[in-house]
Amino acid sequence: MTEAGATQKKPRRRRGSREDTENELLDATLRLLERDGVLAGITLREVAQEAGVNHGQIYQYFGSRQMLLRAAISRLVDQNRLDPDEHWSLPFSDRRRVMWQRARQHPDFVKLEALLALDGDPDFTLFPLLDRTRAALDRDEDTGALPQGADGEVMHALTAATYLGYGIFRDTIARDLGISLDELDERAGAVFDQILDGLQNADTPARTSDRATTPRAGK
Repeated sequence: MTEAGATQKKPRRRRGSREDTENELLDATLRLLERDGVLAGITLREVAQEAGVNHGQIYQYFGSRQMLLRAAISRLVDQNRLDPDEHWSLPFSDRRRVMWQRARQHPDFVKLEALLALDGDPDFTLFPLLDRTRAALDRDEDTGALPQGADGEVMHALTAATYLGYGIFRDTIARDLGISLDELDERAGAVFDQILDGLQNADTPARTSDRATTPRAGK
């Protein structure tokens, strides 16, 4: 942490309810993550100082730094969920383009999701409404948005891996290629459209012949 970015001590806040204190700690954690970066390695003392509370309350309410980070990131993830009714009414390619734009516009949010996955959080999932996703994929086949027999689940998963990876490595890719972010976004978006067009118009079903008899894994 640079000297200019050092946390200045805030006045101790008046004692409120446990819920108020927890929310203040979560807010302080997210502010520090936004300011210093998701891999900055913030300390409990920094969080307590930012929130204006005794750092012992973090142990009391969350148990550990890891649990505090998980709680803060999980709350941010939940707050940024898309409207499921509106989102799943779109055809496959449009749903994937919405998520591409979201990953491009909010790369820090994508990195926080990745932190939860890398941390092994057992409650974290990329597909929190998998039943809705499967129903939409079935509808996509019925309407021609995906070819009959397409492996929609894996198409969904691998396009998610594409836009999430792009959101994480976007700055690095632009730097390595020696181009601006705007140029990269334009070119990468065009390629992603080609990928979606290829999936939508594939002549050969992507699903193996015995997949129809294999039970789907639940989440």
